[in-house]
Amino acid sequence: MNDFFKIKRLITLLVLLVIFVIALVVSYTKLAFAPVTPIAKNKPTVERGSIVDRSGYPLAVQTNFYHVGVSVKNLKDSSKSKENFAQNIAPVLDMTESEVMTILNTSKSFVYLKKKISQTEYEKAKQVTEYNNYNFVSFEKIPGRNYPNHALASQLIGFMGDDGKGLAGIEFSQQNILQPAIDESLSEPEQGKNIYLTIDENLQYKLEQISYKTLKETQAESMMLIAADSKNGEILSYVSLPAADLNDYGSSSSESRFDRPAMNAYEPGSVFKIFTVGIAYDEKVISPNDKFLCNGLYERKTNGKTVRIKCLDHHGYCTPRDGLRFSCNDVLGQISDRLDDDDFIARIKLLGFGSRTDIELPGETTGSVKDTSSRLWSPRSKPTIAIGQEISVSALQMVQATTAIANGGVPVQLSVIKQITNRDGSIFYEHTPTYKNRVFTKATADYILSCMETVATTGTGSRANINDISIGVKTGTAQMADKEHGGYSQTDFLSNCMAVFPIEDPQIVLYIVVEKAKGETYSGRIVAPVIAEAADIIIDHLGMSRGDAASLEHNGRFTFSNNSTINIGKTVPDFTGKSKRELLPLMETSRVQLNINGSGWVVSQNPAPGEPITENMVIELNLE
Repeated sequence: MNDFFKIKRLITLLVLLVIFVIALVVSYTKLAFAPVTPIAKNKPTVERGSIVDRSGYPLAVQTNFYHVGVSVKNLKDSSKSKENFAQNIAPVLDMTESEVMTILNTSKSFVYLKKKISQTEYEKAKQVTEYNNYNFVSFEKIPGRNYPNHALASQLIGFMGDDGKGLAGIEFSQQNILQPAIDESLSEPEQGKNIYLTIDENLQYKLEQISYKTLKETQAESMMLIAADSKNGEILSYVSLPAADLNDYGSSSSESRFDRPAMNAYEPGSVFKIFTVGIAYDEKVISPNDKFLCNGLYERKTNGKTVRIKCLDHHGYCTPRDGLRFSCNDVLGQISDRLDDDDFIARIKLLGFGSRTDIELPGETTGSVKDTSSRLWSPRSKPTIAIGQEISVSALQMVQATTAIANGGVPVQLSVIKQITNRDGSIFYEHTPTYKNRVFTKATADYILSCMETVATTGTGSRANINDISIGVKTGTAQMADKEHGGYSQTDFLSNCMAVFPIEDPQIVLYIVVEKAKGETYSGRIVAPVIAEAADIIIDHLGMSRGDAASLEHNGRFTFSNNSTINIGKTVPDFTGKSKRELLPLMETSRVQLNINGSGWVVSQNPAPGEPITENMVIELNLE
């Protein structure tokens, strides 16, 4: 012992011990004076606001989806076989066994079996996995979007992607309103706001049904319909066909996702003549009694070059009103001769052509208006633009410019947002009309309105006449550009018609465009009748008085049936015969989610009445 505990060894041991103690004290001292690391908190979440129609009917609501994942390694290590698992799981995920097996036969350790399954699919899959003890299956909950009306107004509403960001339409343009970014300086994150669109869901549905019927009858490739309140600029209906089912957006075609009224630039043809006559009348280069001789061909020589534009007929001597009534190219060409080139283009731009309308939608086109200094300007340009060619416009530009005619010469800014509310229902924003600079005198606007009424009564738009309420229209059929060979196509036409009603006190601007119809393409025959049908629906929907409406005496007392309240209990109620208005309160409940198809009253549902209610159950309701 004495030999082992020598002085040198003891000193070395003590030195090492002292060094260890000093290091320990230093370490604990640093820890004692170091700032306390805060405990990580759960990341705050922001619930995305809903998109509803002007009356509050839901068009896009927050929901939950699930990704189904499989740990392939754990599946191999378990006693369960792939074949047995595929046989049990495939039916509840609406997949085939071979599809499941193909996904599982991979070198990866983890795979997604299916993404974005609904709450109903999730509950069924969860039940299967728990019953069979499939502990290698996981469910990843992700926020999603449910669109109760599927393809209704789909380009207007837009779509939300898997990352929770809007990809198109209002979902995209109002992303920061619907789902504000998290502000770290706030104790509670700002929640998403609800957006009330200007469209009426019921009116939208009815006008879309007319549009689908028109597409089928004309065998056209696409169609647009816009109905706007001419006094405040609010869009009451926004139709763009073909349309995408927003609940299956990923598998839709690019054509069905294309927002035609905002993004499509085209030559409008003869509908544009109302603006040409309006400009000439406002510039005082024509008067109502001026006469122009139409011999079937507009012809003019300029700088040694001859410009020729054919007319559909020999109309003889015509006033400007006759020029619109017969849609006479010769008369409009002669009217354009009286206008200075620069003044004509400046007035066209003043109407809003060549500029975005700044409606609350993404990707809006400016269209194209030639400058007189452009190398593309030629002696043919002015008379051609006067009849609606060599100029490209959007449907929104056409409607906004026409509000000037309806409003005594002052256009109104178009809008698709009526109001925005906070989560507590308080008003964050409310639409008020924005009037632009005057573009016509009231006398000019009244004259053009009168001419449009003549077109509807005795002119090319007579099939748009609805007899018991005054309406003004202008039809147009334009050859479409041949993008492959240049020039104009001999087979592709754009047929469109503009309407304003009632003439005495204009309230509605209605515009319909049909592209590439097969067979008959003349707008007066295929679009004007649709204008009449759509106007009839709008008039009845808004309760506008008709000239031939019957009147009767009534004691003033009305009796309403007392509809029973629908309560969500433990089982699925019977919704048969319930109206959409009666279903509205149920859209606010978090227990179930309603998918409403169509308009009117419920004729069928899935699941059937009496089935047990499960959390976040999705109930499909079909209305007629």
